[in-house]
Amino acid sequence: MRYIHNAKRQRIHKRITILISIFAVLALIGIIFTEYLYTQDLKPVSSSQKTQIVTINPGASVKQIASLLTQDKLIRSAWAFELYAHAHNLSKNLQAGTYALSPSQSTAAIIVVLTKGKVESNLVTILPGKRIDQIRTDLINDGFSPASVDNALNVANYSGLPALAFKPAGVNTLEGLLWPDSFEKLANTDPSVIIRESLNEMAQHLTPSVQQAFATEGLTPYQGLTLASIIQQEVSKPSDQSQVAQVFLSRLKANMPLGSDVTAYYASIEAGQSPNLSYNSPYNTLINTGLPPTPIATIDSNALSAAEHPANTNWLYFVTGDNGVTYFSTTLAQHQQQTSQYCHKLCSQ
Repeated sequence: MRYIHNAKRQRIHKRITILISIFAVLALIGIIFTEYLYTQDLKPVSSSQKTQIVTINPGASVKQIASLLTQDKLIRSAWAFELYAHAHNLSKNLQAGTYALSPSQSTAAIIVVLTKGKVESNLVTILPGKRIDQIRTDLINDGFSPASVDNALNVANYSGLPALAFKPAGVNTLEGLLWPDSFEKLANTDPSVIIRESLNEMAQHLTPSVQQAFATEGLTPYQGLTLASIIQQEVSKPSDQSQVAQVFLSRLKANMPLGSDVTAYYASIEAGQSPNLSYNSPYNTLINTGLPPTPIATIDSNALSAAEHPANTNWLYFVTGDNGVTYFSTTLAQHQQQTSQYCHKLCSQ
């Protein structure tokens, strides 16, 4: 009996040993395979020497940068980029700026560029959330003469471009029609070339599906841009932007004032005054119903997507608290309570 018991125990030990060995081998294979994938994913995407302009926004995380580079097909893998940056203690050294990168560069080479801040000096960048007067100032600061910039921002110079077809007759501004991007500036580049490229990019983003989405909400493409520009200025988080879009669309359909502070600020600034909420203007949606006559700033893809795809909610109010969180509500009483509770510093400005 003791012999049988020992034999059985030996068989169990043998099986356990075999299983442990199998698991060890599988784990080793997994480690080797993962290391192989990691090494492969650090290699260049292709041999193409063509450069792409990439703008890293201030405060962007390693994850956000990796995602952007993956979308632009400049790196093979976002996780490999993140792992390399963290493993080499470089994640905190990635710098904001506008870069010229190539898919022929390895992940390690791209990270070197980003950590050393080797930004492109011959680029002109139009940023999202900027008014046309701010864009004018930026172009002049980029080295263009005031006269050439004023001519470049003259609507009449672009009457044949698709983006201008969305503009209502009588509107004589490019406000909100410029798509933010970085553009190459050579010694003989006229600012009108950059403005033309930006307008053409806007036309590419206003696809038939975007136009149809706006039409479904009873908006023209230009009104959709106007809505997107307000969303752009109000909140920055994409999930909040889609809910803010729903709030504004619900208010439009109910013939309620949008109640947007940023439109009031825009009106007062355009009039040469300090930002205030009481300036009486068609742009002031605190006292007027409907959308402003024009957009109030440039937009990015998130704001455009929010206006195109509003959230399926029933909010009528929102307030962004001092902590940066946006609070939504369905009644004025709830809104006032949230404002009182969460918004002290911002709401007193």
